[in-house]
Amino acid sequence: MRPALFRSLLGLWLLLPTPPLWAEVPVSAAAVREAQQRLAGQLIRTPLLPSPLLSKLTGAQVFVKLENLQATGAFKERGALNRLLQLSPEERKRGVITMSTGNHAQGVALHATRRGIPATVYMPESTPVSKVERTRALGATVVIKGATFDDTAALARAAAREQGLILIHPYDDPAVIAGQGTLALEMLQEQPDLDALIIPVGGGGLITGCALAARSIKPDIQIYGVESTRYSAMAQRLEGRPVQVGGTTVAEAIAVREVGATALSLLPGLIQGVLLVEEDTIEWAVAALAANLKVVAEGAGATPLAALVTQPTLFAGKKVGLVLSGGNLDHAHLADILRRYKGTLEDKPPVPVPKPLSKEAISTPLAPVARGPYSQAIRQGDLLFLSGQLATDPKDGRFRSDLDIAGR
Repeated sequence: MRPALFRSLLGLWLLLPTPPLWAEVPVSAAAVREAQQRLAGQLIRTPLLPSPLLSKLTGAQVFVKLENLQATGAFKERGALNRLLQLSPEERKRGVITMSTGNHAQGVALHATRRGIPATVYMPESTPVSKVERTRALGATVVIKGATFDDTAALARAAAREQGLILIHPYDDPAVIAGQGTLALEMLQEQPDLDALIIPVGGGGLITGCALAARSIKPDIQIYGVESTRYSAMAQRLEGRPVQVGGTTVAEAIAVREVGATALSLLPGLIQGVLLVEEDTIEWAVAALAANLKVVAEGAGATPLAALVTQPTLFAGKKVGLVLSGGNLDHAHLADILRRYKGTLEDKPPVPVPKPLSKEAISTPLAPVARGPYSQAIRQGDLLFLSGQLATDPKDGRFRSDLDIAGR
């Protein structure tokens, strides 16, 4: 080839657009659009509602995506169903297995049962009883094993290998990630002029799918993740630090130690960063969503609003889409939060949280309760609810009566 011709061809090649980062990985914006077509008519297209009251409270123009209105009360159905719909006939016969703290479990259970696919769900021992019961009611075989999510995940993987089941990972599966991303497609199809999205982050599947989808429509949109300060695994990994997480959190649905490999590889080029929020701010946000939008948000679902009020100058005057990822919160816990917070314009965060019980006290197993007709003890995350007539103090053995206590 003559040098002049070679230089001309090289120049033309250099002018070609560089393929985006996500074109080289298993999940892509195109996969999210295909998932939207695949899921059309099979899931609820949840509303994206403006909130004048939350806008006044935060200084941003707020729109809230209500994924708590899905059949199982959370966005997880999107990814679960997208994965199930791509199983071969032979894989459907073998059955599926997954690990989850509740929301992904219910999504898999509901849609596998509807299609006659056997489903087994491994859940950590700390999973709220209500989520365990709902998962069983939806038709899955539930196995309660593992002190943490990561312990449970290891056990589920081992069971998948031993029993020949198809593992549906809750956040590190390309089909699951693509399904979750349909949420952002809907948001920008309804409000194409959104300036920013704030998205809860656990393992990273939701924010990865949403970021791929959103940037394919609006490349300059700002995308922020949000985590509890107690479980900031993604923020730590993105900063190149060793992960140190632990403790109890009201946002148990995003309390993970190990983030997804796919998310970790893609997010540095897709998002502005991950914001961290405190437990009392998350609880305040639960109350604020109930008071101002009349909806129930679980802790994880309230983290985007918590981030918005924690970083008001970052979003002032912008059109911000908040992903209310789920609403599976126990009634007792919701009632306790609403007793302590108003969530109104007159009750701005941070608000001191009364803590009548010490962590040392609740780490001690309860002594047998001398039960009256209404006595009960309910543990939800790091909160302990006691009510009834008589209970025994684990330290001094003395009776306490007429209990109505909520503490940490």
